[in-house]
Amino acid sequence: MKSDRYGQSERLSAEQINLLFTEGLITPRDHALFGVCLYTACRINESCTLLTTDVMGIKGIRNKILIRSINTKGKQDTREIQIHPKLRGYLEAYQPDIKKEHLFPGRHGRGHIHKASADKILRDACERVGLEGVSTHSFRRTALTQMHNAGVPMRHIQSISGHRTLAALARYLDVTDEQKQSAIFSLNF
Repeated sequence: MKSDRYGQSERLSAEQINLLFTEGLITPRDHALFGVCLYTACRINESCTLLTTDVMGIKGIRNKILIRSINTKGKQDTREIQIHPKLRGYLEAYQPDIKKEHLFPGRHGRGHIHKASADKILRDACERVGLEGVSTHSFRRTALTQMHNAGVPMRHIQSISGHRTLAALARYLDVTDEQKQSAIFSLNF
């Protein structure tokens, strides 16, 4: 569990996600910003640095979000990720300004929102609803674990997350006591 910004980020339950998106995060921009993190399993910096054209086309919201290699941690691979219907709703409610370069502009419209500002928005939201141990990385960890628990093949998840190796991806995935028990009980000789 994360404490004073140290440790591993908490994985969010469905109830915690609902609480954050209904009572914690206030603006449509904040819903869209963290919705991108949750529904694409991207890092907060990848969400903050999205260009408007990475999400928006001439006729509105695209079918895929483009995560450019220059904005990724390893700066090696560009990824395209399908837009989940819930994320599409957040983006439509946000109504991004297609004239602006960045999807999430910074102060006074200059550059993009800084990841430290996004972190502050999330900490304030968590304080409003009484959640602890949550960080901007919780959305990524939650999405990756959820996909894994749903039986999505690891290679598919790796393609979405941008991890260079399966070992790096595996460090994100939570294993519950129930899953361990189920694994043991599956041994039937």
